[in-house]
Amino acid sequence: MIFKHKKESLFLFLGDCLIFYFSLYLALTLRYFALPSNELISNHIIPFSILSAVWLLTFFITGLYEKHTLLLKTRLPSAILNAQIGNTFLAVLFFYFIPYFKIAPKTILFVYLVISFGLILAWRLYGVRALSPTTKQKGIIIGQGDELRELIEEVNHNSRYGLEFVSSIDIDEIEAVDFQNEIVSRVYAEEIQIIAIDLNNPKVEPILPHLYNLIFSKVKFIDMYKIYEDIFDRVPLSLVKYNWFLENISTDAHTAYDTMKRIMDIVISLPLAVLSLIFYPFVYLAIKIEDGGPLFITQERVGKNGTLVRMHKFRSMSRNELDPTKSNDNKVTKVGSIIRKLRIDEYPQFWDVVRGSFSLIGPRSELPSAVKRYEEEVPYYSVRHLIKPGLSGWAQLYGEHAHHVADLSKTKNKLSYDLYYIKNRSLMLDLKIALKTLKVLLSRSGV
Repeated sequence: MIFKHKKESLFLFLGDCLIFYFSLYLALTLRYFALPSNELISNHIIPFSILSAVWLLTFFITGLYEKHTLLLKTRLPSAILNAQIGNTFLAVLFFYFIPYFKIAPKTILFVYLVISFGLILAWRLYGVRALSPTTKQKGIIIGQGDELRELIEEVNHNSRYGLEFVSSIDIDEIEAVDFQNEIVSRVYAEEIQIIAIDLNNPKVEPILPHLYNLIFSKVKFIDMYKIYEDIFDRVPLSLVKYNWFLENISTDAHTAYDTMKRIMDIVISLPLAVLSLIFYPFVYLAIKIEDGGPLFITQERVGKNGTLVRMHKFRSMSRNELDPTKSNDNKVTKVGSIIRKLRIDEYPQFWDVVRGSFSLIGPRSELPSAVKRYEEEVPYYSVRHLIKPGLSGWAQLYGEHAHHVADLSKTKNKLSYDLYYIKNRSLMLDLKIALKTLKVLLSRSGV
Protein backbone atom coordinates (compact mmCIF):
# COMPACT_ATOMS: atom_id res chain seq x y z
CA MET A 1 0.00 0.00 0.00
CA ILE A 2 1.26 3.48 -0.88
CA PHE A 3 -0.89 5.40 1.59
CA LYS A 4 -1.33 3.38 4.78
CA HIS A 5 -1.59 5.91 7.61
CA LYS A 6 -3.95 3.80 9.74
CA LYS A 7 -1.62 0.82 9.66
CA GLU A 8 1.37 3.04 10.46
CA SER A 9 -0.45 4.60 13.41
CA LEU A 10 -1.38 1.15 14.74
CA PHE A 11 2.21 -0.03 14.28
CA LEU A 12 3.53 2.96 16.21
CA PHE A 13 0.90 2.52 18.92
CA LEU A 14 1.78 -1.15 19.45
CA GLY A 15 5.47 -0.25 19.54
CA ASP A 16 4.81 2.41 22.19
CA CYS A 17 2.86 -0.12 24.29
CA LEU A 18 5.73 -2.61 24.20
CA ILE A 19 8.25 0.10 25.06
CA PHE A 20 6.29 1.25 28.12
CA TYR A 21 6.19 -2.29 29.52
CA PHE A 22 9.82 -3.01 28.60
CA SER A 23 10.84 0.29 30.23
CA LEU A 24 9.12 -0.79 33.46
CA TYR A 25 11.02 -4.09 33.39
CA LEU A 26 14.35 -2.29 32.85
CA ALA A 27 13.57 0.30 35.54
CA LEU A 28 12.86 -2.41 38.11
CA THR A 29 16.04 -4.23 37.09
CA LEU A 30 18.20 -1.13 37.47
CA ARG A 31 16.52 -0.11 40.72
CA TYR A 32 17.16 -3.42 42.48
CA PHE A 33 20.24 -4.52 40.49
CA ALA A 34 18.58 -7.85 39.76
CA LEU A 35 15.93 -9.30 37.53
CA PRO A 36 12.55 -8.39 39.07
CA SER A 37 10.56 -11.12 40.77
CA ASN A 38 7.01 -12.00 39.78
CA GLU A 39 5.72 -10.37 42.98
CA LEU A 40 7.58 -7.15 42.27
CA ILE A 41 6.25 -7.05 38.72
CA SER A 42 2.69 -7.78 39.84
CA ASN A 43 2.84 -4.90 42.37
CA HIS A 44 3.73 -2.44 39.63
CA ILE A 45 2.05 -3.79 36.51
CA ILE A 46 -1.49 -2.58 37.23
CA PRO A 47 -0.71 1.04 38.22
CA PHE A 48 1.82 1.41 35.43
CA SER A 49 -0.66 -0.09 32.95
CA ILE A 50 -3.18 2.56 33.94
CA LEU A 51 -0.51 5.24 33.59
CA SER A 52 0.55 3.86 30.21
CA ALA A 53 -3.01 4.11 28.94
CA VAL A 54 -3.17 7.74 30.06
CA TRP A 55 0.22 8.44 28.54
CA LEU A 56 -0.77 6.94 25.22
CA LEU A 57 -3.78 9.24 25.25
CA THR A 58 -1.38 12.14 25.88
CA PHE A 59 0.66 11.04 22.88
CA PHE A 60 -2.48 11.05 20.77
CA ILE A 61 -3.50 14.53 21.95
CA THR A 62 -0.03 15.94 21.28
CA GLY A 63 -0.15 14.60 17.72
CA LEU A 64 2.38 11.80 17.95
CA TYR A 65 0.13 9.54 15.87
CA GLU A 66 -0.58 12.12 13.19
CA LYS A 67 0.61 11.17 9.71
CA HIS A 68 3.01 14.08 9.40
CA THR A 69 4.59 13.42 12.80
CA LEU A 70 6.64 10.71 11.13
CA LEU A 71 8.28 13.30 8.94
CA LEU A 72 9.24 16.05 11.34
CA LYS A 73 12.27 14.35 12.84
CA THR A 74 13.80 17.65 13.98
CA ARG A 75 10.72 18.31 16.10
CA LEU A 76 10.28 14.81 17.48
CA PRO A 77 12.62 15.13 20.50
CA SER A 78 10.88 18.27 21.77
CA ALA A 79 7.42 16.84 21.04
CA ILE A 80 8.17 13.63 22.93
CA LEU A 81 9.89 15.53 25.76
CA ASN A 82 6.89 17.83 26.19
CA ALA A 83 4.57 14.83 26.23
CA GLN A 84 6.71 13.08 28.82
CA ILE A 85 6.84 16.19 31.02
CA GLY A 86 3.06 16.16 31.01
CA ASN A 87 3.12 12.43 31.70
CA THR A 88 5.46 12.99 34.65
CA PHE A 89 3.00 15.46 36.15
CA LEU A 90 0.18 12.96 35.71
CA ALA A 91 2.27 10.18 37.26
CA VAL A 92 3.03 12.28 40.34
CA LEU A 93 -0.64 13.06 40.80
CA PHE A 94 -1.53 9.42 40.28
CA PHE A 95 0.84 7.92 42.84
CA TYR A 96 0.81 10.61 45.50
CA PHE A 97 -2.88 11.54 45.48
CA ILE A 98 -4.35 8.10 44.80
CA PRO A 99 -2.78 5.89 47.50
CA TYR A 100 -4.83 2.85 46.50
CA PHE A 101 -1.82 0.91 45.17
CA LYS A 102 0.27 1.63 48.30
CA ILE A 103 3.44 2.35 46.35
CA ALA A 104 5.25 5.63 45.82
CA PRO A 105 8.02 4.66 43.41
CA LYS A 106 10.11 7.83 43.28
CA THR A 107 13.32 6.24 41.98
CA ILE A 108 11.58 3.69 39.77
CA LEU A 109 9.34 6.37 38.27
CA PHE A 110 12.32 8.62 37.48
CA VAL A 111 14.32 5.79 35.91
CA TYR A 112 11.22 4.60 34.06
CA LEU A 113 10.57 8.03 32.54
CA VAL A 114 14.19 8.45 31.42
CA ILE A 115 14.32 4.98 29.83
CA SER A 116 10.93 5.28 28.14
CA PHE A 117 11.82 8.72 26.73
CA GLY A 118 15.02 7.38 25.17
CA LEU A 119 13.39 4.27 23.76
CA ILE A 120 10.35 6.11 22.42
CA LEU A 121 12.59 8.66 20.72
CA ALA A 122 14.77 5.94 19.17
CA TRP A 123 11.65 4.04 18.07
CA ARG A 124 10.21 7.11 16.38
CA LEU A 125 13.46 8.12 14.71
CA TYR A 126 14.68 4.72 13.55
CA GLY A 127 11.81 2.26 13.93
CA VAL A 128 9.81 4.26 11.40
CA ARG A 129 12.23 3.11 8.74
CA ALA A 130 10.52 -0.26 8.88
CA LEU A 131 7.33 1.51 7.78
CA SER A 132 8.88 3.13 4.74
CA PRO A 133 9.18 1.15 1.51
CA THR A 134 12.76 0.36 0.54
CA THR A 135 12.00 1.13 -3.11
CA LYS A 136 9.58 3.65 -4.51
CA GLN A 137 7.07 2.86 -7.20
CA LYS A 138 7.24 5.14 -10.21
CA GLY A 139 4.10 6.96 -11.23
CA ILE A 140 2.55 9.42 -13.66
CA ILE A 141 -0.07 11.91 -12.54
CA ILE A 142 -2.72 13.36 -14.87
CA GLY A 143 -4.73 16.26 -13.49
CA GLN A 144 -4.96 20.02 -13.23
CA GLY A 145 -4.96 22.98 -10.90
CA ASP A 146 -3.53 23.53 -7.45
CA GLU A 147 -4.31 19.97 -6.38
CA LEU A 148 -1.99 18.59 -9.07
CA ARG A 149 0.90 20.78 -7.90
CA GLU A 150 0.24 20.10 -4.21
CA LEU A 151 0.26 16.33 -4.72
CA ILE A 152 3.49 16.37 -6.70
CA GLU A 153 5.16 18.56 -4.07
CA GLU A 154 3.96 16.42 -1.16
CA VAL A 155 4.63 12.98 -2.62
CA ASN A 156 7.96 13.68 -4.33
CA HIS A 157 9.46 15.46 -1.33
CA ASN A 158 8.29 12.99 1.26
CA SER A 159 10.13 9.78 2.11
CA ARG A 160 7.14 8.17 3.82
CA TYR A 161 5.31 7.50 0.54
CA GLY A 162 6.30 4.53 -1.58
CA LEU A 163 5.68 6.53 -4.74
CA GLU A 164 7.43 9.08 -6.91
CA PHE A 165 5.78 10.94 -9.76
CA VAL A 166 8.32 10.90 -12.56
CA SER A 167 6.02 12.80 -14.92
CA SER A 168 2.90 14.94 -14.80
CA ILE A 169 0.38 15.93 -17.46
CA ASP A 170 -1.91 18.93 -17.18
CA ILE A 171 -5.35 18.01 -18.50
CA ASP A 172 -5.78 21.51 -19.92
CA GLU A 173 -2.88 20.77 -22.28
CA ILE A 174 -3.75 17.15 -22.98
CA GLU A 175 -4.69 17.77 -26.62
CA ALA A 176 -1.10 18.75 -27.35
CA VAL A 177 0.31 15.63 -25.69
CA ASP A 178 1.77 12.87 -27.82
CA PHE A 179 0.13 10.14 -25.81
CA GLN A 180 2.05 7.27 -27.38
CA ASN A 181 5.48 8.79 -26.70
CA GLU A 182 4.86 10.67 -23.49
CA ILE A 183 2.81 8.06 -21.66
CA VAL A 184 2.70 4.63 -23.28
CA SER A 185 6.37 4.50 -24.25
CA ARG A 186 7.41 5.91 -20.89
CA VAL A 187 5.36 3.32 -19.04
CA TYR A 188 7.38 0.56 -20.63
CA ALA A 189 10.75 2.33 -20.69
CA GLU A 190 10.70 3.44 -17.03
CA GLU A 191 8.56 0.61 -15.63
CA ILE A 192 5.76 2.89 -14.50
CA GLN A 193 3.54 1.07 -11.98
CA ILE A 194 1.04 3.77 -10.94
CA ILE A 195 -1.03 6.27 -12.89
CA ALA A 196 -2.94 8.78 -10.76
CA ILE A 197 -5.64 10.43 -12.82
CA ASP A 198 -8.56 12.81 -12.43
CA LEU A 199 -11.27 10.45 -13.63
CA ASN A 200 -14.01 13.00 -13.00
CA ASN A 201 -12.71 15.39 -15.64
CA PRO A 202 -14.49 14.94 -19.01
CA LYS A 203 -11.31 16.01 -20.84
CA VAL A 204 -9.69 12.67 -20.04
CA GLU A 205 -12.30 10.65 -21.92
CA PRO A 206 -10.39 10.68 -25.27
CA ILE A 207 -7.39 8.96 -23.65
CA LEU A 208 -9.31 6.35 -21.67
CA PRO A 209 -9.04 3.70 -24.44
CA HIS A 210 -5.25 4.07 -24.38
CA LEU A 211 -5.22 3.78 -20.60
CA TYR A 212 -7.40 0.69 -20.77
CA ASN A 213 -4.74 -1.13 -22.77
CA LEU A 214 -2.19 -0.42 -20.04
CA ILE A 215 -4.15 -2.59 -17.60
CA PHE A 216 -2.56 -5.61 -19.28
CA SER A 217 0.86 -4.15 -18.49
CA LYS A 218 0.10 -4.39 -14.75
CA VAL A 219 -0.27 -0.66 -14.38
CA LYS A 220 -2.44 0.33 -11.41
CA PHE A 221 -4.82 3.29 -11.75
CA ILE A 222 -5.71 5.47 -8.76
CA ASP A 223 -8.18 8.33 -8.53
CA MET A 224 -6.06 11.43 -8.02
CA TYR A 225 -8.59 12.95 -5.64
CA LYS A 226 -8.72 9.90 -3.40
CA ILE A 227 -4.98 10.28 -2.95
CA TYR A 228 -5.42 13.99 -2.27
CA GLU A 229 -8.11 13.44 0.35
CA ASP A 230 -6.11 10.70 2.05
CA ILE A 231 -3.01 12.90 2.30
CA PHE A 232 -4.50 16.31 3.12
CA ASP A 233 -7.67 15.30 5.03
CA ARG A 234 -9.88 17.65 3.05
CA VAL A 235 -12.01 17.56 -0.09
CA PRO A 236 -10.54 19.51 -3.02
CA LEU A 237 -13.21 22.00 -4.12
CA SER A 238 -12.26 21.61 -7.78
CA LEU A 239 -13.66 18.07 -7.51
CA VAL A 240 -16.95 19.13 -5.99
CA LYS A 241 -19.74 19.04 -8.55
CA TYR A 242 -23.32 17.83 -8.34
CA ASN A 243 -22.31 14.22 -8.96
CA TRP A 244 -19.90 14.34 -6.01
CA PHE A 245 -22.71 15.24 -3.64
CA LEU A 246 -24.94 12.52 -5.04
CA GLU A 247 -22.21 9.96 -4.45
CA ASN A 248 -20.87 11.11 -1.08
CA ILE A 249 -23.40 13.25 0.79
CA SER A 250 -26.66 11.84 2.04
CA THR A 251 -29.45 13.58 3.92
CA ASP A 252 -30.68 10.24 5.28
CA ALA A 253 -30.66 10.10 9.05
CA HIS A 254 -27.64 8.44 10.64
CA THR A 255 -29.89 7.27 13.49
CA ALA A 256 -27.36 5.40 15.63
CA TYR A 257 -24.63 8.00 15.14
CA ASP A 258 -26.95 10.98 15.67
CA THR A 259 -28.39 9.43 18.83
CA MET A 260 -24.98 8.65 20.31
CA LYS A 261 -23.68 12.07 19.40
CA ARG A 262 -26.65 13.76 21.07
CA ILE A 263 -26.11 11.67 24.20
CA MET A 264 -22.43 12.61 24.23
CA ASP A 265 -23.30 16.29 23.78
CA ILE A 266 -25.55 16.22 26.84
CA VAL A 267 -23.32 14.03 29.01
CA ILE A 268 -20.30 16.27 28.39
CA SER A 269 -21.93 19.72 28.09
CA LEU A 270 -24.35 19.60 31.03
CA PRO A 271 -21.67 19.09 33.73
CA LEU A 272 -19.45 21.69 32.08
CA ALA A 273 -22.35 24.15 31.87
CA VAL A 274 -23.12 23.66 35.57
CA LEU A 275 -19.47 23.97 36.61
CA SER A 276 -19.08 27.13 34.52
CA LEU A 277 -21.70 28.86 36.70
CA ILE A 278 -18.87 29.45 39.19
CA PHE A 279 -17.38 32.02 36.79
CA TYR A 280 -20.58 33.94 36.12
CA PRO A 281 -20.52 36.32 39.15
CA PHE A 282 -16.83 37.15 38.61
CA VAL A 283 -17.33 37.88 34.91
CA TYR A 284 -20.45 39.91 35.74
CA LEU A 285 -18.59 42.08 38.27
CA ALA A 286 -15.61 42.59 35.95
CA ILE A 287 -17.80 43.68 33.03
CA LYS A 288 -19.92 45.98 35.19
CA ILE A 289 -16.85 47.61 36.73
CA GLU A 290 -15.24 48.22 33.32
CA ASP A 291 -18.11 49.69 31.31
CA GLY A 292 -21.41 48.80 33.00
CA GLY A 293 -22.70 47.03 29.89
CA PRO A 294 -24.65 43.78 29.59
CA LEU A 295 -23.13 40.45 30.65
CA PHE A 296 -24.22 38.40 27.62
CA ILE A 297 -24.49 38.85 23.91
CA THR A 298 -27.08 36.91 21.95
CA GLN A 299 -26.60 36.42 18.25
CA GLU A 300 -28.53 34.71 15.53
CA ARG A 301 -26.45 32.16 13.66
CA VAL A 302 -27.27 29.87 10.76
CA GLY A 303 -27.87 26.36 12.06
CA LYS A 304 -28.90 22.99 10.69
CA ASN A 305 -30.90 23.12 7.44
CA GLY A 306 -30.36 26.88 7.27
CA THR A 307 -32.60 27.66 10.25
CA LEU A 308 -31.62 30.51 12.56
CA VAL A 309 -30.46 29.56 16.04
CA ARG A 310 -29.43 31.72 18.97
CA MET A 311 -25.89 31.64 20.32
CA HIS A 312 -24.96 33.04 23.73
CA LYS A 313 -21.56 34.28 24.90
CA PHE A 314 -20.14 36.55 27.56
CA ARG A 315 -19.75 40.00 26.04
CA SER A 316 -16.11 40.64 25.16
CA MET A 317 -16.48 43.69 22.87
CA SER A 318 -17.65 47.22 23.45
CA ARG A 319 -20.98 46.69 21.69
CA ASN A 320 -21.31 43.29 20.07
CA GLU A 321 -19.28 40.84 18.03
CA LEU A 322 -17.85 42.03 14.74
CA ASP A 323 -19.91 41.55 11.60
CA PRO A 324 -17.44 39.92 9.15
CA THR A 325 -19.17 41.62 6.19
CA LYS A 326 -18.53 45.12 7.54
CA SER A 327 -15.74 47.25 8.92
CA ASN A 328 -16.49 49.07 12.14
CA ASP A 329 -14.82 50.43 15.24
CA ASN A 330 -16.13 47.84 17.66
CA LYS A 331 -13.23 47.00 20.00
CA VAL A 332 -12.38 44.17 22.36
CA THR A 333 -12.62 45.35 25.99
CA LYS A 334 -9.91 44.76 28.60
CA VAL A 335 -12.08 42.20 30.36
CA GLY A 336 -13.00 40.74 26.98
CA SER A 337 -9.35 40.24 26.10
CA ILE A 338 -8.79 38.25 29.29
CA ILE A 339 -11.87 36.04 29.03
CA ARG A 340 -11.13 35.37 25.37
CA LYS A 341 -7.60 34.21 26.14
CA LEU A 342 -8.96 31.92 28.84
CA ARG A 343 -11.92 30.85 26.63
CA ILE A 344 -14.30 31.89 29.40
CA ASP A 345 -16.41 33.92 26.94
CA GLU A 346 -17.41 30.59 25.31
CA TYR A 347 -18.83 28.99 28.48
CA PRO A 348 -22.49 30.03 27.97
CA GLN A 349 -22.45 28.05 24.71
CA PHE A 350 -22.51 24.81 26.70
CA TRP A 351 -26.14 25.64 27.48
CA ASP A 352 -26.76 26.07 23.73
CA VAL A 353 -25.46 22.54 23.24
CA VAL A 354 -27.67 21.20 26.03
CA ARG A 355 -30.69 22.87 24.40
CA GLY A 356 -29.84 21.14 21.14
CA SER A 357 -29.31 24.08 18.78
CA PHE A 358 -25.56 23.37 18.65
CA SER A 359 -23.33 20.32 18.96
CA LEU A 360 -19.90 20.09 20.55
CA ILE A 361 -18.46 19.02 17.17
CA GLY A 362 -19.55 20.33 13.79
CA PRO A 363 -18.99 23.11 11.23
CA ARG A 364 -18.52 26.56 12.72
CA SER A 365 -21.70 28.63 12.88
CA GLU A 366 -21.72 31.91 10.94
CA LEU A 367 -23.75 35.11 11.03
CA PRO A 368 -26.65 35.27 8.54
CA SER A 369 -25.11 38.28 6.80
CA ALA A 370 -21.86 36.38 6.21
CA VAL A 371 -23.67 33.24 5.07
CA LYS A 372 -25.69 35.23 2.55
CA ARG A 373 -22.53 36.54 0.93
CA TYR A 374 -20.71 33.21 1.05
CA GLU A 375 -23.63 31.39 -0.55
CA GLU A 376 -23.57 33.90 -3.41
CA GLU A 377 -19.83 33.65 -4.03
CA VAL A 378 -18.74 30.19 -2.81
CA PRO A 379 -20.35 27.28 -4.71
CA TYR A 380 -22.14 24.68 -2.57
CA TYR A 381 -21.44 26.61 0.63
CA SER A 382 -24.91 25.82 2.00
CA VAL A 383 -24.11 22.09 2.14
CA ARG A 384 -22.28 22.65 5.43
CA HIS A 385 -25.68 23.40 6.96
CA LEU A 386 -26.86 19.81 6.50
CA ILE A 387 -25.72 19.11 10.07
CA LYS A 388 -25.70 21.05 13.33
CA PRO A 389 -22.99 23.67 13.81
CA GLY A 390 -20.43 22.90 16.49
CA LEU A 391 -18.32 24.66 19.09
CA SER A 392 -15.29 22.99 17.52
CA GLY A 393 -14.75 21.08 14.31
CA TRP A 394 -12.40 19.72 11.66
CA ALA A 395 -12.21 23.06 9.82
CA GLN A 396 -11.66 24.99 13.05
CA LEU A 397 -8.62 22.83 13.80
CA TYR A 398 -7.03 22.56 10.37
CA GLY A 399 -8.56 25.19 8.08
CA GLU A 400 -7.53 28.78 7.49
CA HIS A 401 -9.22 31.42 9.61
CA ALA A 402 -10.55 34.81 8.57
CA HIS A 403 -10.79 36.19 12.14
CA HIS A 404 -13.86 38.44 11.91
CA VAL A 405 -13.41 39.55 8.29
CA ALA A 406 -15.00 38.18 5.17
CA ASP A 407 -12.26 36.30 3.30
CA LEU A 408 -13.51 34.18 0.41
CA SER A 409 -10.22 32.35 -0.08
CA LYS A 410 -10.04 31.22 3.53
CA THR A 411 -13.75 30.43 3.54
CA LYS A 412 -13.25 28.09 0.58
CA ASN A 413 -10.37 26.44 2.40
CA LYS A 414 -12.51 25.89 5.50
CA LEU A 415 -15.34 24.55 3.34
CA SER A 416 -13.04 21.86 1.97
CA TYR A 417 -12.47 20.64 5.55
CA ASP A 418 -16.18 20.93 6.41
CA LEU A 419 -17.05 18.72 3.43
CA TYR A 420 -14.46 16.20 4.53
CA TYR A 421 -16.08 16.09 7.97
CA ILE A 422 -19.62 15.81 6.63
CA LYS A 423 -18.57 12.96 4.34
CA ASN A 424 -16.54 11.04 6.95
CA ARG A 425 -18.26 11.99 10.21
CA SER A 426 -18.22 9.28 12.86
CA LEU A 427 -17.85 8.97 16.62
CA MET A 428 -14.15 8.19 16.21
CA LEU A 429 -13.60 11.32 14.14
CA ASP A 430 -15.57 13.35 16.71
CA LEU A 431 -13.39 11.91 19.48
CA LYS A 432 -10.25 12.86 17.56
CA ILE A 433 -11.52 16.42 17.09
CA ALA A 434 -12.44 16.65 20.78
CA LEU A 435 -8.99 15.52 21.90
CA LYS A 436 -7.23 17.85 19.47
CA THR A 437 -9.45 20.70 20.69
CA LEU A 438 -8.42 19.90 24.25
CA LYS A 439 -4.80 20.25 23.22
CA VAL A 440 -5.57 23.64 21.64
CA LEU A 441 -7.33 24.83 24.77
CA LEU A 442 -4.52 23.70 27.06
CA SER A 443 -1.90 25.35 24.85
CA ARG A 444 -4.04 28.51 24.54
CA SER A 445 -3.54 28.55 20.78
CA GLY A 446 -6.33 29.84 18.57
CA VAL A 447 -8.90 27.78 16.68
